[in-house]
Amino acid sequence: MDSSFSSIVPAPQDPILTVYFASRDDPSPVKLNLSGGSYRSEEGKPLVLQAVRRAEQQLANDMSRDKDYLPLDGLAKFNKLSAKLILGDESSAVKENRVVTIQCLSGTGSLRVGAEFLAKHNQERVIFVSNPTWGNHPNIFSLAGMSVEYYRYYDPKTRGLDFKGMLEDLGAAPSGAIVVLQACAHNPTGVDPTLKQWEQIRQVVRSKSLLPFFDNAYQGFASGDLESDAQAVRMFVNDGGECLIAQSFAKNMGLYGERIGALTIVCTSEDVARKVKSQLLLVVRPMYLSPPIHGASIVTTILKNSDMYNDWTVELKGMANRILSMRKQLNEALQARGTPGDWSHIIRQIGMFSFTGLNEKQVRFIAKEYHIYMNYDGRVSIAGLSSKTVSQLADAIHAAVTRMA
Repeated sequence: MDSSFSSIVPAPQDPILTVYFASRDDPSPVKLNLSGGSYRSEEGKPLVLQAVRRAEQQLANDMSRDKDYLPLDGLAKFNKLSAKLILGDESSAVKENRVVTIQCLSGTGSLRVGAEFLAKHNQERVIFVSNPTWGNHPNIFSLAGMSVEYYRYYDPKTRGLDFKGMLEDLGAAPSGAIVVLQACAHNPTGVDPTLKQWEQIRQVVRSKSLLPFFDNAYQGFASGDLESDAQAVRMFVNDGGECLIAQSFAKNMGLYGERIGALTIVCTSEDVARKVKSQLLLVVRPMYLSPPIHGASIVTTILKNSDMYNDWTVELKGMANRILSMRKQLNEALQARGTPGDWSHIIRQIGMFSFTGLNEKQVRFIAKEYHIYMNYDGRVSIAGLSSKTVSQLADAIHAAVTRMA
């Protein structure tokens, strides 16, 4: 029987999924997958926060709750609290009703809805992302019909920020272009600008009339402080200009599988905000119609309850501190082994990931000989390490650097 799909060719291999499948199929009892973007406990297990468990219990005990559809823009209280979390209690944009927030399917869904909206309503269809950036950014924006360009960001020589190159490329971008900025804990590099550098970035972006689109996937997960990790975004919002913010609660609440996030658009006036919201709903309606209720209810329950909120911030700080401890332990383990090179970038970088500087040949060697899996670009998930596995990774890196230079 003829197939309607006989002419389809296999999709090109996704390098991240390739690593994931290789790790999954490795029978070794000591295998370690450090390619993924999810937090693991000291025991190497997914962590469900106690604040989340309390919220779910409270929701389960509420017999008045139902499973009806949410409105197109999601749970209203969730939207209000999400905007407050990233913009701050005293945000003038919120007080002036210039902010539109809609519930979306985590950070990816928020970016996707924003991309569709911009493709239709922004005059300039060029969008700039950092080089390198999260692997899904180009896919999301290209699929929406936008032209993806890159600005310099990472300097492999210093394993830090190419700040001069970044400013030059943003300064050369066409007026009205969109620029994706990662609010904190840059993925994949772990390299963030300083606040002083952020201010210079803001000046270039505003002077060139670029439209900033913040990917805010790690608020509270970088420094352990929600307010500190929001400073870059608020710097842009407080100047009165427009911006978009894709927000995710996957990392900072551990709600990976609940797919809960929000898209916020800060406008120049209440009238513009009203029009923007009407058009956003036209994007959502044919895409998924109504967002899921459970994750939004968990987040809302935690954010509106001061005791749960405080417990959550303590747990969040604990996760961030454990990641910082893993960075310190890995750096010290490499020093103790006399591993060639300067590895101080591991402790200078921040967030879930470290751009180790290992090349693809070394990464493949580590996978084959030590059963440790990481992305081919050398990105390693520090959040997937534990005190028990740091020495395993340090041994592997040392062997790769000395034998596969």
